[in-house]
Formats: sequence, structure tokens, C-alpha cells
Amino acid sequence: MARRLVHRAAVAEVFVTDAVVLGEDHFLIGSQWPRDHTLYHPDVHGRSDPLLFAETIRQALVYLAHWHYGVPLSHRFVGYDMDFEITDPGAMCVGGRPLPVELDARWQWTDRRPPRRYGARLEVTLSVGGRSCGRGSLRVVALDERSYRIIRGRIGGAESAAVPPEEPSLRLAPGLVGRLRNKDSVLALGSSAAEWLLRPDLDHAVLFDHPTDHLPLMVLLEGFRQLGHLMTHPAPRPGGPALTLVSAAVDCLAFGEVGVPTRLVVREDVTAVDPWAERRLSLDAVQDDTVIASCASVWAPMRPATAREMPVGLPVPCA
Repeated sequence: MARRLVHRAAVAEVFVTDAVVLGEDHFLIGSQWPRDHTLYHPDVHGRSDPLLFAETIRQALVYLAHWHYGVPLSHRFVGYDMDFEITDPGAMCVGGRPLPVELDARWQWTDRRPPRRYGARLEVTLSVGGRSCGRGSLRVVALDERSYRIIRGRIGGAESAAVPPEEPSLRLAPGLVGRLRNKDSVLALGSSAAEWLLRPDLDHAVLFDHPTDHLPLMVLLEGFRQLGHLMTHPAPRPGGPALTLVSAAVDCLAFGEVGVPTRLVVREDVTAVDPWAERRLSLDAVQDDTVIASCASVWAPMRPATAREMPVGLPVPCA
């Protein structure tokens, strides 16, 4: 798959492999997820990172826009909302080879005004190894350069101010936010117990795969995910369940400026007394006094998968 067709600069970050037309606005999209990844690594039970699913949805929409619908490669893509749900976590177990992934995808035009503006939504069903295990969607608008500059100008400037790299020591330790490397942590302490700062490394090879004048949707989603992990893993409890992200719905309400401080705040935290119950979090990303994005997420307790739950061909359960 050509990198430019999914808007990635690095070959290693291209997850979509192919697509075929099943019918009008109906496609089957192939993908291969890595057994491990510098950022999207398996969880403690050996299950694939759900954000791999989110990134695959993004790549699938961009690919179909260019390959099938003829949206020019020069157009700028702006995300409006994304959601995903893992309905069968057992199918996400990583074995001795990369996971074969398929998306059954349906395209819907939401605002089509060629050649300047193309608005669309992609709805997908996820299958791993032939086993249906999730669903998701993404809505975007693709704009020519003039239209994009007009929209950016309405919010006070087409380009974000350049900012120096953040001091790594200000970010939380990666283990607290479910990451492995210091550079992968995007959170820093805020001014109150219910507020954190989104401070990604602007040179991060995955989060900022190529230059951008605003915070990408996937960077905001990573911030929401890391804060969710921090809140659902306050301290190890012997015998207690590990919680994992099973669904998220992100609404992008305004451009996130790279050069403006971004606060992540907790709007709602629904926690049941039962330790094996789901936990629901509603989080906002705020710049100045403007909410630029919101996320409603569900975190569920996960037991290690049994041999019966494992996908065909994997010899041992996740551990």
C-alpha cells in the first residue's frame, strides 16, 4: 500500500494492505496488525491495542477516499467524530504471527461538493482471523487548500505558533499511563486533581508521523486513553482485575492548536462498587476556555483468555 494513500510517511506505520469492492459504497478492507509496536503494543493479557483498530479505520477511510472516490491527494482531511467498540476481546489475542484483520466497510456521503469539499462517514465491522469482534466509524471532511485556509482563518490563524519541545521530565512516567517508553507518555500533572496537561513529544515518530498545523485526532485519542488508564489503574491490587479500554467515542469540536496549552479534564466518572463491573469515563480536552474535543469511554475488567476463547491457530491462551 502506498504511504501517501493513507497519509503516513513511514512504511512501518501503514496497516491497510488492500481493498475490494463488494457493492455500491460497500468494501472489504484488508489489514495486518503487527505482533508488537513501539506505541500500540499488546496489553498485559496479550491482546492487541484497541487504538490499532482506530488507526486502521482512519487509514481505511483515507484510502477509499483517494483510491475509489477520487478525492485529490492534495486535500486536507479534518476529523469530526470517531467511535469504536471491541465486542469480543478474546479475538484480539496476539499469537506467533501478525493478526489477519478485515474491515467490512460501508461509505456514506455527508457533504459532497466537488472539487472543493468532500464530507463522508465510514462505518466498519471488525473481524480478526475470521472472527467478528468489533465495530467503529469515522466522519471527516476533505478540503482543498483554499477551503482549508478559510476554515483555519475563522478561528484566528491558519498556522499554529511554533513551540519548543517539551521537557520529558515533566511528563508522567510511562508505566502510569500504560506506555513503555518515556517519549510515549503524553500526560503531565495539571493544576488540580481532576486536570492534566496534554504534552506530546512533537517529534514523536508515530503520533507526529508528518508535519501538521493542528493536533491530530489520534493524538487527542491517545491522550484520552492514557488518562483513562491512569484513572483505572490507581494502584495494583492483589487478585484485582486489570481494566482495558473496550470502547471510545470522540467528538472533535474545534481545531486543537499545537502551540496552545491543552488541558484534559474529567467531566464524569461512573464507577461501580463491584470490581468486575465496567467503568465509564467522560473526558474533555480544553484550550483556553474552549472544549476542542470530548471522549466517552468504557473500561472493562479482563480475565486472561482461555484456550476456548482463542482464535484458531493460536496454541496457548493469552497470559
